Amino acid sequence: MSAEIGHFALIVAAILALGQSVFPMAGAARRHGALMSLGNTLATGQFVFVLIAFGALTWAFVTSDFSVANVVQNSHSGKPLLYKITGVWGNHEGSMVLWCLILSLFGACVAWFGGNVAPGLRARVIAVQGLIGLAFLAFILLTSNPFDRVNPMPPDGRGLNPILQDPGLAFHPPLLYLGYVGFSVTFSFAIAALLEGRVDAAWGRWVRPWALAAWSFLTLGIGLGSWWAYYELGWGGFWFWDPVENASFMPWLVGTALLHSAIVAEKRDALKSWSILLAILTFSLSLLGTFLVRSGVLTSVHTFATDPERGLFILAILAVTVGGALLLYAWRAPTLKGGGLFRPISREGALILNNLLMTVAALTVLFGTLYPLVVDTFGLGKISVGPPYFNATFLPLMAPMILAMGIAPFLPWKRADLIGVLDRLKLIAGVAIALAAAVVFIEDRHSFAAALGLGLAAWLIGAAGWETAGRIRLFHAPPGESLRRASAMPRSAWGMTIAHAAAGVVVAGITVSGVWQTEVIRTMKPGDRADLAGYTIGFAGVREVTVGNYRARRGHFIVSEGGVAVDALWPEKRLYLPQRVPTTEAAIRTTLFSDLYVVLGDPDGKGGHAVRLYHNPLVPWIWIGAVLMFLGGMISLTDRRHRVGAPRRSARPASPRPSEA
Repeated sequence: MSAEIGHFALIVAAILALGQSVFPMAGAARRHGALMSLGNTLATGQFVFVLIAFGALTWAFVTSDFSVANVVQNSHSGKPLLYKITGVWGNHEGSMVLWCLILSLFGACVAWFGGNVAPGLRARVIAVQGLIGLAFLAFILLTSNPFDRVNPMPPDGRGLNPILQDPGLAFHPPLLYLGYVGFSVTFSFAIAALLEGRVDAAWGRWVRPWALAAWSFLTLGIGLGSWWAYYELGWGGFWFWDPVENASFMPWLVGTALLHSAIVAEKRDALKSWSILLAILTFSLSLLGTFLVRSGVLTSVHTFATDPERGLFILAILAVTVGGALLLYAWRAPTLKGGGLFRPISREGALILNNLLMTVAALTVLFGTLYPLVVDTFGLGKISVGPPYFNATFLPLMAPMILAMGIAPFLPWKRADLIGVLDRLKLIAGVAIALAAAVVFIEDRHSFAAALGLGLAAWLIGAAGWETAGRIRLFHAPPGESLRRASAMPRSAWGMTIAHAAAGVVVAGITVSGVWQTEVIRTMKPGDRADLAGYTIGFAGVREVTVGNYRARRGHFIVSEGGVAVDALWPEKRLYLPQRVPTTEAAIRTTLFSDLYVVLGDPDGKGGHAVRLYHNPLVPWIWIGAVLMFLGGMISLTDRRHRVGAPRRSARPASPRPSEA
């Protein structure tokens, strides 16, 4: 019965989404208050019914209802409860229900918390959200029904993809979707503004919190996915420029540019047309990622293998959404008036440079991702674009961007004295240059890459801290005064400092782990030892274990440092029973400054096993930095200015003065 309830709820949600896309839009065009207000009710209703559908699907998974085809294909009665729940979105159909749930939630949030938005603009935003929701609900109902029945009902299911049976994957897709789908709101604001033909500072104020929320969740989702790939796939790395990894990275890059551009639109009433375009492109790239994952054009551990009909449907949604938005932009953007003037050397200029570099970086990733697909489509052969291309094209763009990130917060609006700003930063620059020089002096191999990366990391962390120290007059005022200034600083300023410093932490982690990773690959028998980065790793043997729905060969490794045992590691080679699919589970000893990473391979038939040992210095800083960036975004989001909105002009003229009466 739950399947029928869920299917019916999706149909009702689609009907409500249709009304949501029509009535508030008509109300805004006619300035009809009742029709505009109806959009709020319809948006809430759509969310409620999609939530009912999602709850019904979750119930089918939790209770192992094998009369539902989706449960049969993606669950098993022997799975732990956590993976029964994550199985809801560990497949194409269920993940699309989660997508629509988050989409409808954001639309409802605009209705609930958008009281500071002009009524006409809010009505149009809600209508565009309804139109997007209608498209994806139609996609589910017509091509991807998660509630299809199977007859006769099998005694058990096939189980979830084993590599997805991991706690990291319990949260990775929802966080990514909060980012992907969150940018639908900024897209809707852009389309609504184009339809109204007006973009002002208030628009920038309204867009910023939505962009910030989406960017923060996408940051955390990408970081969690990278961490999962690092410890689950067993290859010792965290990023391979996989096309589906790129699909999440591209909207993050353009979304970062949008976040900074919206600041200029709010503060200086400038870059309005450019901000509109970035809002369109960010969500367009999110839709492109959806197409790549679900069209079957890619083969990846991240993709859902689907039939061509589904891919064509999503391609049609992508074409209509992106094509229609860009046509509307081409028509209305020339009518948007420019805002305040500024010199190239100013905070506005630095943010424009940031935008250009971020956008060009996204384009290089887009080209490297799509070019092999285009070549294959036209029958020109199969090629692979991998890390060498991305390292040669993407990384050089990041160096000037990081330099600009350090300088920008010190620049005033409109015009600035660059020499004076650099003079304020000479201490930080000196430390960064000294660190880079020390790396070149000490390290011969890969010295340039290491020196550049660590110098930029030190520059970014130091500049972020120095800017805050200047704000609170640290060491230049009594401690009580500095504390008072710190408590009075806007939360958005604290969030910016944390996010910028966290980016430096990530750069340091990527640089050091990439340049100074060491490895030992050999066959080991019980009693053998291997030395790596000051550790001695002894192999104590392998034993067979059965846990839940898998069997495993579990290796036992004893880690010693200075002749003293400090840890025991237990890597595994698992075989999941329902699917007979093997997986590799690395064992990792993590400290603040490094990871010791052990992977158990196949037996050699002579009593030994293939073993891979990695020492990854500073690699934990990558995920620490990602979490700090998320926290920086969340702290900024709590800034009071995001809640009170932009000031509105009085609807009626002020009363005349007595002398004018």
